[in-house]
Amino acid sequence: MAYVKVLIHAVWGTKNRERIISQHLRAEILSHIKENAGTKEIFIDTLNSQPDHIHCLFYLNADMSVAKAINLIKGESSFWINKQQLLKAKFEWADEYFAASVSESQKDKVRAYILNQDEHHRKLSFTEEYNKFLESYGYSPHG
Repeated sequence: MAYVKVLIHAVWGTKNRERIISQHLRAEILSHIKENAGTKEIFIDTLNSQPDHIHCLFYLNADMSVAKAINLIKGESSFWINKQQLLKAKFEWADEYFAASVSESQKDKVRAYILNQDEHHRKLSFTEEYNKFLESYGYSPHG
């Protein structure tokens, strides 16, 4: 038996960073994502969204890559949102995403950051936040 405990903080946006996840749909969408991820053995610890993006802290199982987990979450949730006709226009996630491993010692700090998104985004746009993540991990935000 493999004993694996890999914690990932992932962030992805809506297509073209459109601000289309309304406050009244947020809870329904997040609940569905968390429930469905569990059926795929993606164990979400903390999840929150803004109108144009999602933060997800999840445990990666031993048989799954980060890319596969995120693609399963994004693909199924966009399919479900469209099937339920939660929005008038077709819903899509952006192709790009950010993901980084999180140590056990930083888990509570990342959880608090994710849960405090409303306050955080009063000071910083999603684009600014995303670019800050990329830069802090040594990536150029412009490619």
